[in-house]
Amino acid sequence: MQPGQMAYDRAITVFSPDGRLFQVEYARVAVTRGTTTIGIKFKDGVLLIADKRLSSKLIEAESVEKIYEIDEHIGVSTSGLVADARIIIDYARILAQINRVTYDEPILVEALAKKICDYKQQYTQYGGVRPFGIALLIAGVDEKGPHLFETDPSGALFAYKATSIGAGKDVVMEMLEEEYKDGMKRDEALALGLRALQKSNEEPLNPQSVEIGIVEKGKPFRKLEEKEVKEKIGKLLGAELKGD
Repeated sequence: MQPGQMAYDRAITVFSPDGRLFQVEYARVAVTRGTTTIGIKFKDGVLLIADKRLSSKLIEAESVEKIYEIDEHIGVSTSGLVADARIIIDYARILAQINRVTYDEPILVEALAKKICDYKQQYTQYGGVRPFGIALLIAGVDEKGPHLFETDPSGALFAYKATSIGAGKDVVMEMLEEEYKDGMKRDEALALGLRALQKSNEEPLNPQSVEIGIVEKGKPFRKLEEKEVKEKIGKLLGAELKGD
């Protein structure tokens, strides 16, 4: 940053002369330092794959969570500051339950995503607060079909067929852009996601440090058990060893 720009670094409500909010940009940097998360739409649903990146073998793998259930038809994966993520996840769950109590029906995925973005945007507009250093991938299936949304610290909202957030985003996006196809089957999408995650990783995938969440039409959102994750990764690595 140039010396003349330093004053615009001090408050969230002050634009720099070239129209930038530096605190929001710093929050985006916090997201890039988080673990890699991938979202992919397939024919009848959406899947989320997250690298938990256990920093020590002494950490209990079950205590680290990157994918969360919001409602029975919506799951969310996060990258960035873990403490900030908990606040947003709790807020999203409250919104989903309020909608069920008020209207006796599940909240639309896009409606939930927009409400979360509105909440995050407020923290870029008022003094005395800072932006949330967190990005979300929101996956869900409702009456309009499968949805995959990405939100960033500014409160911006984007819909994707496949996307990634976190440290390995650039590597993963390059692979997704080359290999993603509309109407992929679930197992094809899962294999692509795991290959992309492996490519963004310096070490072989460890089932204990990978989380997978799936939501399909007519089925509730669920996270795969470690045994299932190990099986999926084993099949992938077996195929790679055979050159398939």
